[in-house]
Formats: sequence, structure tokens, C-alpha cells
Amino acid sequence: MPSPWDSAEPYPPKRNPRLGDIVHTATGHLLTERQLLDNLVRFPLVYVGEVHDNPASHRLQLLIIKALHASNPGKVVLGMEMFNYEQQQALDQWVNGELSEKEFLRESRWFSNWAADYELYQELLEFCRQQQIPVIGLNVPRALGHQVSMTPLDQLDSETRAKLPEMDMSDPYQRAMIEKIFEVHGAGSKMVDSFFRRQTLWDESMAHGVADYMRQNPRHQMMVVAGGWHVRYGFGIPRRVHRRLPIPYVLVGEYHLEIPTEKENQLMDVTMPSFPMRAVDYLVYQEYEVFEAKGVKLGVLLDDSDDEVGIGITGVSPGSAAERAGIEKGDRILSFDGNTLADSFDLIYATRIKRAGDSATIELLRGELKQTLEVIFTPQPDKHP
Repeated sequence: MPSPWDSAEPYPPKRNPRLGDIVHTATGHLLTERQLLDNLVRFPLVYVGEVHDNPASHRLQLLIIKALHASNPGKVVLGMEMFNYEQQQALDQWVNGELSEKEFLRESRWFSNWAADYELYQELLEFCRQQQIPVIGLNVPRALGHQVSMTPLDQLDSETRAKLPEMDMSDPYQRAMIEKIFEVHGAGSKMVDSFFRRQTLWDESMAHGVADYMRQNPRHQMMVVAGGWHVRYGFGIPRRVHRRLPIPYVLVGEYHLEIPTEKENQLMDVTMPSFPMRAVDYLVYQEYEVFEAKGVKLGVLLDDSDDEVGIGITGVSPGSAAERAGIEKGDRILSFDGNTLADSFDLIYATRIKRAGDSATIELLRGELKQTLEVIFTPQPDKHP
């Protein structure tokens, strides 16, 4: 059968794939889970491409890092796209047991730096903490990414340019991938150039972080987790690491055999060029699962940017727990279950640990009048904290 990614595949599998199949793409051989792991533990660098909101992606990551740790205890490290180098101190303190979960999420600014739900990464990060596996933030701060996307490299000021890693803008395959993605949206060349600069910055910065760590710790193994297009075909992070530090590596990716209806609109209807290299070395056939968060939402927009007491409410989602409880735009929330709120994070975290069926007592200020309301949480697709 043809490759699902239209990549160079010399020995296509002889039967249609099934959920859970693992294919060694160079030979077309089907492997067991144990055989996959036995192969991966031999490589200094293991790149695992993910779909950020697919729980199956994260179970695969956890499976692999457990195998690496069992094979090479004390010499395994996790590199993550989801954190940038400014968050490294918080990551170190988390792994060393110096921060509670709440403190870690606050210090790492998780809710403002990464869009995906923390629950998806929770088991992986907790395993690293339990086993003292270092976690390295590989990405760049959002502000730097924005600057690079808005300004051609040769027009950046010297201070910004000094923050950039070595940037190779000449990869034709990565450029072709980005052009195809934006072609669907009818984007012009300026938008393509903008995203290409940002994508290259992400990949080069992550490659710099990987190579720097491995150069200083040559006997260690690193598992790198990043979005699929940072790994697939090798032209994102892997080739850029290899330019800096030519050591063996392996690519692991997933292909969705089953896609639920509610996920279909999240997939890009893009026909990629026929690249001359295999997309990954090991292909795992999975279902694109619907993530069902354990937590709940209050359903409000927050603003704590002023010096006034409490957390300002700038919007309330229709049908939300907040609306049902009587919270209104313009209210200022003072406390949650008797705990005074210092900032928006306190409210976001307090809500996050609630579950459907739980209640909370909220004290708020409406004009000059204090009120106490009871909120009942139910499962719902609220988009706001």
C-alpha cells in the first residue's frame, strides 16, 4: 500500500495498517512494542513527534522515556518544545522537588506560554520528577518569536540579532512544506516569509539547546518531544542538531488511522510535496483521541493588570458555571473557597483542581457591594478559566 505520508518508503507493508501497528519504515517490517523500545534505547537522540492534543501521543512519550530510563538510569534527559530557556530555573526546581505543582505552573507561566492542557503532559513531567530526569526547555520566548516573524533578519536591531542562534534559512524542503500549508489559506509571500523565519527560529533554537546539552553530556540520552512538523522528515530539529553535533538519532512519528468527527476540522487539508526522505524511522498507527480534561472551567475572562483589589471580570461565557452562579462582567473576584486571590493565576489554578459536581464559594465586589456566590461546576466546553 502507498505510504500514508507519500514519503520515500522502499518496502511498504503488505497489508493495510491496524491501530497499534508499529512499522520500521526502512524495511516495512512490523514490530512489537518491545522491539520498538529495544531499538530506541540504542540511540543517543530519540525524537518523538506529537499531536499536541492527542492523549495517545503523550502515552507513547511516557512509554519511551520509561524504557530509556530503565536501560540507562541516571543518564536520560527530556528536551521539550513546550518550554523555553527562560523557564529553565522552574524546570530544574520542579525536577529537584523544590516546587509544588501550583508553584511550578506559576513560575513556569504554563498557562500563558503553552496552549495545550497541562493534564496532557502531567504524567510525563511527574515521572521526570520522580526519577530525577532533567527537563530542558528548548524553545524561545514568545516575544522573540514575534519579533523575528515581523521583521526580516537583516533588519533586526543588534540586540535582537545577538539573541538568535545560528540560522540556516536555505532548507528547500522545509520551505516547500510551509508554502504548501499557506497555499491552502491563500497567503501571500510576505506571510510565508514571516512564518518561515519563525519556524526556522524555533527549530534552530531547539537544535542549539539539544546540541549544547549533548556536547556537555556525551554519555547521556535525550528524548526530544515536539510537534510533528519539527521532527517529520528530519529537516526541522534533527538535521539542524546534526549540523552542530553529528551523532546518531532516530525519528518516531504517528499516523492517525481513526479520526473522530469533532477533530476533522482541526486537520489541514494539505497535499505535501513528495519529499525524497522517509518521514520517520518508526511509524506508530494511532487513533486521534478526543482529550477529555478532568478539570472544569469557570467561564470568565480575567484582567488583573490594574492596582485595584481583586481580579477583574471582563467577560462571562454564555451557559457557563460563572453565568449560572450570577457572576457578571465588571465584577471583581476577591476570594475562592475562602482563599484570597493575589492574581489571575490563583483563580485559574483553584478552578483547575475542581471536578464536575464540585462547588466553590466565591466572594466578589460589584460596585461597592460585596457578595458571596456559590458556583456549581459541570462538564462543559467553556474556553475561558
